[in-house]
Amino acid sequence: MTVYLVGAGPGDPGLLTRRGAEVLGRADVVVYDRLVPPALLALAPDGALCIDAGKRPGEAGRQEEIHALLIEHGAARPAGTVVRLKGGDPFVFGRGSEEIEALRAAGIDYEVVPGVSSAFGVPAAAGVPVTHRGLSSSVTVVTGHVGDRSAPTAVAWEALARAGGTLVILMGMENRAEIARLLIEGGRSPQTPVLVVEWGTTPRQRSVRVALDRLGAVDLEAPATIVVGAVAGLDLGGRPRPLAGLSVVVTRPRAQSGDLVAGLADAGAEVIVLPVVAVTEPVDPPALEAAAGRAGEYDWIVFTSANAVERFLDLVPDGRALAGARLAAVGPATAAALGARHLVADLVPDDASAEGLVAALAVSAVPAGSGPPRGRVLFPRAAGAGDVLAPGLRALGFVVDEVDAYRTVPARASHGAGPDALERAAGADVITFTSPSTVDAYLSLSGGRVPPVVACIGPVTAEAARRAGLGVDVVAAEHTAAGLVAGLVARYAGGP
Repeated sequence: MTVYLVGAGPGDPGLLTRRGAEVLGRADVVVYDRLVPPALLALAPDGALCIDAGKRPGEAGRQEEIHALLIEHGAARPAGTVVRLKGGDPFVFGRGSEEIEALRAAGIDYEVVPGVSSAFGVPAAAGVPVTHRGLSSSVTVVTGHVGDRSAPTAVAWEALARAGGTLVILMGMENRAEIARLLIEGGRSPQTPVLVVEWGTTPRQRSVRVALDRLGAVDLEAPATIVVGAVAGLDLGGRPRPLAGLSVVVTRPRAQSGDLVAGLADAGAEVIVLPVVAVTEPVDPPALEAAAGRAGEYDWIVFTSANAVERFLDLVPDGRALAGARLAAVGPATAAALGARHLVADLVPDDASAEGLVAALAVSAVPAGSGPPRGRVLFPRAAGAGDVLAPGLRALGFVVDEVDAYRTVPARASHGAGPDALERAAGADVITFTSPSTVDAYLSLSGGRVPPVVACIGPVTAEAARRAGLGVDVVAAEHTAAGLVAGLVARYAGGP
């Protein structure tokens, strides 16, 4: 059994290392700090025990409790994986060394997985290099505690003032005025540039640039990183991302939300993952297995979701069993799911909807002028899906066999839809819906508390939202995750 001390990085989930993501993905237990983003906890397997061991401001004396937690779970799982997930890097003001000493004393193996420290990642994200030719050839990282200056571990602010170079101060907001006074008394110019970054590398990031003698007046809060020195006068940051400052709720099942979460995060949004539905087995699994076994008997197999593709093809005994059947996908996302199985959709309508698929099959199923289309169609579907496609195809002359491939059911707290997540979602700026079932499930779970802007992946979902009494502000022109992100970017092109 190994306890892994994993550096979570400065705040942006994308700055977790590959090694960190790998061990987190097989964790049995995760003991995490207060500032670890929820998106990182989502990387842990379903059923992993996640324990909040974060110390709140002003709270002390909990370190021994954390040691006891790590030893307890490390000893109880000889063949398991315990992850201690710590903000930044475990060894940069993270007390990781103390936790290792406790593990060693208890005879428990450990591994340190380094992380990106906020001391360097946050200034870089704000456009400030901590070293720069001609401005600074050294950097000092220091805690912002100001106490008994005669103590052996006290920070020698006057010496740091004389040392020059760049000074990066962590955990210094409470004492910022006193720190500025000590540095000025030690010889730093009152006009020395200072950068203060709140919630660095996250969508909530805010930056203020002031002179050192104005540091005490900065109206930002912890967590914040303070950079003192000539480099703080530089601004090498890129253009703001279009959704920066917005919090957006994703209601899709966790396994299907990756593209949407990544697209929103790339656009700068703070993403709140709230899987309000879960995908589960159909009521009659043998019926689905039997249909998969005779797939080659059909002229067409039509898919209207990536879930149907996955659930159906998992049961096809041999890819050659599909020989003779042509494949139709309702839209590009479903076609991509087929592509991931090395299958190419024979038909993808321009209008990514059930109506569009019916119309496209009416044209493509038979050559022009040869009479009404005929043929057998297999439709693996979601239980309770809208009755559009199958009746439409039957009206054209097709013989359609429908089989439930999966069910969507309301999510439970264990899926990530607990009270804390619902509270965060209710206070968000935007909520996204990707199916009628996500609309119904969210309203049931939330008691009707809905963020001010509602965005839907397509017209069917939008109509379901309107029937439920919601105003719909964005409907994706392309009915995909990328289209939904593009719709939000277009709405907020002038800024949130």
